[in-house]
Amino acid sequence: MTVRFRLLGDVAAQVHGHPLAIGYAQLRSVLAVLLVEANQVVSVDQLVDRVWSDRRLPRKPRAAVQHSMTMLRNALVPAGVTIARRSTGYQLTVEPETVDLHRFRRLVHDGRAAGDDGRAATLLEEALKLWGGEPFAGLTTAWLDSLRATLVQHRHAVRLELVDVQLRLGLHAALLPDLAEWADENPLDERLAAQLMLALYRGGRPADALEHYQQVRKLLADELGTDPSPPLRRLHEQILATDPALTVPHRPQIAVPHQLPARPRLFTGRTRELAELDAALGQDTVVITAVGGLGGMGKTWLASHWAHQHLDRFPDGQLYVNLRGFDPTGQPMPAATAIRGFLDALGVAPSAVPVDVDAQAGLYRSLVAGKRMLIFLDNAADSAQVVPLLPGSPTCVVLVTSRRHLSGLVAAHGARALKLDRLTDQEAHRLLATHIGEDRLAAEPGVTTELLTRCAGLPLAISIVAARATTHPDFPLSVLADELREQNDLLDALDAGEDLVSLRAVFSWSYNALSAEAAAVFGALGLAPGTDIGLLAIASLTALPAARVRTCLRELEQAHLVAQHAPGRYRMHDLVRLYAAERAYHDTAAVERVIDFYVHTAYAAERTLAPLRQPIAIGSPAEGAVPHEFEDETVAAAWLTTELPNLLAVQKLAAEQGRHAQVWQVAWSLDTFFRRRGTYHDGVAVWRAAVAAADHTNDRGAQAMTRRHLGNDCGGLGLHSEGLRLLHGALAISEQTGDVPGQAHVHHILASLWQGRGDYRQALRHSVPALRLFQDIGLSAQEAWAHAQVGWDQAQLGMYEQARTHCENALTSARRHHDREVEADALDTLGYIAHHTGDLSQALDHYRQALGLFRDIGHDYLEANILERMGHTHHALGHHDLARATWQQALELCQAQRRAGDAAAIRQLLDDQSTSSASDSCKRPETPSLR
Repeated sequence: MTVRFRLLGDVAAQVHGHPLAIGYAQLRSVLAVLLVEANQVVSVDQLVDRVWSDRRLPRKPRAAVQHSMTMLRNALVPAGVTIARRSTGYQLTVEPETVDLHRFRRLVHDGRAAGDDGRAATLLEEALKLWGGEPFAGLTTAWLDSLRATLVQHRHAVRLELVDVQLRLGLHAALLPDLAEWADENPLDERLAAQLMLALYRGGRPADALEHYQQVRKLLADELGTDPSPPLRRLHEQILATDPALTVPHRPQIAVPHQLPARPRLFTGRTRELAELDAALGQDTVVITAVGGLGGMGKTWLASHWAHQHLDRFPDGQLYVNLRGFDPTGQPMPAATAIRGFLDALGVAPSAVPVDVDAQAGLYRSLVAGKRMLIFLDNAADSAQVVPLLPGSPTCVVLVTSRRHLSGLVAAHGARALKLDRLTDQEAHRLLATHIGEDRLAAEPGVTTELLTRCAGLPLAISIVAARATTHPDFPLSVLADELREQNDLLDALDAGEDLVSLRAVFSWSYNALSAEAAAVFGALGLAPGTDIGLLAIASLTALPAARVRTCLRELEQAHLVAQHAPGRYRMHDLVRLYAAERAYHDTAAVERVIDFYVHTAYAAERTLAPLRQPIAIGSPAEGAVPHEFEDETVAAAWLTTELPNLLAVQKLAAEQGRHAQVWQVAWSLDTFFRRRGTYHDGVAVWRAAVAAADHTNDRGAQAMTRRHLGNDCGGLGLHSEGLRLLHGALAISEQTGDVPGQAHVHHILASLWQGRGDYRQALRHSVPALRLFQDIGLSAQEAWAHAQVGWDQAQLGMYEQARTHCENALTSARRHHDREVEADALDTLGYIAHHTGDLSQALDHYRQALGLFRDIGHDYLEANILERMGHTHHALGHHDLARATWQQALELCQAQRRAGDAAAIRQLLDDQSTSSASDSCKRPETPSLR
């Protein structure tokens, strides 16, 4: 049952969207009091005081309360809400989220506690949308009036907080109109004045910002007899000095994405359609144009050409994604995956990407707000796939292509629909002439007409026919027409079952003209998982040497059957790919080889990233599959970044084909890569697939291992309950099977989860057994980070001497194994211990060493934490300038990582270095186990 209670406006109740009749004002006042104190007992005396205190009291107050309760109970019957009589009063029991006031408070709390500004903005915006007017509108009692005033002030404060967040996100341009109006309504609010001045300054209007300051200064003097506050005066001075600190702190400035596909080389025609696209520009709302039409009709061709024509209109960049709405090899791309790709393109560091998918979407919209950008959403499956990717800023232009008519996008979002039909005869003729020359067509007009009839006005078909003709420039077109005529098994069109053209005949014409080896490569490419494919993967797919594969690919490129969209990387139009798969006749050996190539190469990359990690048994690749090896971590990480979509497709294909071991082997091979990027959502997804695959086997070790890793990544997402359940399940399996290393690993991860929850006593109950077990079985590399973990837990509990011993052991072992991450971790804890035992110089020395190591391995999250701790140490030594400089570095890193809570704490330290109550330690991140 959907029940909603409103206090932030008229006091009202709804069930399934239909209002309930509550009755007269006094009864609504009683309901308001009970809802404000939802699930709490309100005494009869409190009710009388809050409802009747400023009116004439009823002769029998208790009887009046009882009567009100009877009427309210009857009114709330449809809502299923109870009002219970308690010994001291009455209690209305309701889910707090159904009361707008309590939901508002919860959203504000969560927004303030959010780890990134994008998430905070989303939550605070949602909270403010709950307000429908003044609280308890139409009701007047002394208690309600007082609470109303408090809530209005609270809302004002939340609006100010939201503006601060939005300014940090760089949304000054979008904020300016509302800020100016709001400042006019609240001319003496200095915080609001500062926000408007900052927005004006960042918007390129420093003179207006200075003028507004003078207006506020005069008003304060005239009305209150005071000068502006120190923060407002400081901002005025910074604007006068054009202080670089006033620039947007953590909006990525370096990333102006240029993701458009290459400009079509031989575009021609489509004059009407280009004019329609031009006409859409200049509107006051988000411009959305949906280009629809059959496959091969040239939708992407048209959209790309138009976008390149208007690059000057999008100086802030162009985002592009192929949503794979009709990819024959798999499902359409989830909108969340596209958003994550956009965040990468916009320069958001992996560690700064919010965990929550909705927060990622909010961050994406925040980053493009106020920007003159093009968002090109190619090959969409339907409107539902597109809607989460729409920006909210009228400065952006959205271009969508799809084979379907996106009526939902038109109806709900005002998109302009542009239907793309076949080229006219004149346009088709001109396009073919552009490819092969007008003289050649004029020499054989009848044959030209036949060729164009076969192509039926589809640019894709014309380009393939032209490629065949260009390959043999000396052949008469009649010879080529004879070849094509032989392929006249006019089958259904490959799109939507419509008999418009036999693309299959056109494809087969080009296919039959290929050399035998190129034809075999073409067919095999139709079976490859993923969105594109590299040269070495093709070599394994086809079991051919790389040099011969290159020769075949050049032949396929010349025939327009494949495109090399990046050096060494190839892809096909999805209709061509579907035809290629038909030619391969389900070559299971080729599929096995390409899966093995990806699995074994990913395994090699993981071993390069984490050489001290215990290896798994992976077997030998199929004959003909040649996995790649890596010279260093940088090359391995780059390969994983490029191939990630294909590796996810390989895991899915392996699951579909019952290759269960390879499903969890892919997950294992991506583990370190995901952990270092902080992409726990991806980790949870692949490990959930791995758990399901392991459960299809009798491999108890795999079942424990997959649960262990899934529990680890659940901890990274804050899903502690699920993580604990999985880990205890993994521990039970490891104990049943006598798997001592598995038990040790589970205890280590359980300790990490309890650390993430701030319960170091519980963490120690697992980190100590983990250390003991690693020692018993002689895994010295793992023993090092177990020592470091125990040392951190003990340090947090004030057990400094024991902690120091463990960290020194960890340091010695880590250096012996060349494990820089554990070495840095141990030094960090030793610095913490030294600071808290009074050896401040030693603390600085440890921190500096740890800082250098974390910087070497690119662990900027822990780098920020160490800088924060170093600042405290400098401050304790009286080195206030060094403390300020160090905290400033920590602040910049926290801002870049969107750690709003930590950034706010450091700002407070910078504002008032004299405080002695500030925390000695930046909170440790919820970083899952190293292994």
